[in-house]
Amino acid sequence: MTGRPLAHHRLDGPETAPPLILGPSLGTSTAVWEPQTAELARTRRVLRWDLPGHGGSPADLLPSWDTPGATTVADLARLVLDLADHHGWTRFGYAGISLGGAVGAHLAAHHPGRVEALALVCSSARFGAPGAWRERARLVREKGTAALLEATPGRWFAAPDRAVASRHAAAVLADLAAADRNGYAACCDALAGYDLRSGLGRIGVPALVVAGRDDPATPPEHARELADGIPGADLLELAHAAHLAGIDRPSAVGAALSAHFGAGAAHHRDPADPASGRPRPGRSAHPDTPEEP
Repeated sequence: MTGRPLAHHRLDGPETAPPLILGPSLGTSTAVWEPQTAELARTRRVLRWDLPGHGGSPADLLPSWDTPGATTVADLARLVLDLADHHGWTRFGYAGISLGGAVGAHLAAHHPGRVEALALVCSSARFGAPGAWRERARLVREKGTAALLEATPGRWFAAPDRAVASRHAAAVLADLAAADRNGYAACCDALAGYDLRSGLGRIGVPALVVAGRDDPATPPEHARELADGIPGADLLELAHAAHLAGIDRPSAVGAALSAHFGAGAAHHRDPADPASGRPRPGRSAHPDTPEEP
């Protein structure tokens, strides 16, 4: 127990199963992982958490929440460590989407004894020019997330007109509409200051990188940079998937994560043991799967 407030979170799966923490993307909540949770929870104790100002987490979860430019990915990573400590988890698997993936990569690079296996879904080592994120933060602080709603479906979904009719897409769009403006803006500040490109080589756990080929927010080249920089990482590029690939291609993402975390736990090497080494480079990537209906 830390004494600090905990991020809102949900638990699924057997209490005695190995823990797996799922991190959300900017503007969404635990709902973004709904398509994969049941499958992952068959063999894992799954914890889904909400970013500050998103879902059930208050915006003032971090002291810096209302100070423009102050929030960092390291601050968000501390929320995850607090959750793990609260539940008594010394080590855990971690999968994250976009900003949630950046949190996982930070943990794997800077707290290597805590993460046993990692998956980065539609994420990046650097999310573009900081100025664009500072501007978005300013816009949302002034006008709220309503200013983003019209353009967002085209970034999140490969076929937005079809996707928004689904309950999963409707749920995450509702999350965006309801997000606290200061909490959302603080997360934009975290993205503005994030750059792990020089630190990717420090990630020494089994890693899977998933990209949507139609993702305009973190295009496939961002995923390739992650996979090339993380020793031994696997790369999966999914057709007909944009930024929220887990909603566009739910079964493909779920199957890849289930296979990765099953294999990752079985082949984990202790980073504290010099004789254990890094995962063997050059592992074959998961094959793409046929388009889902």
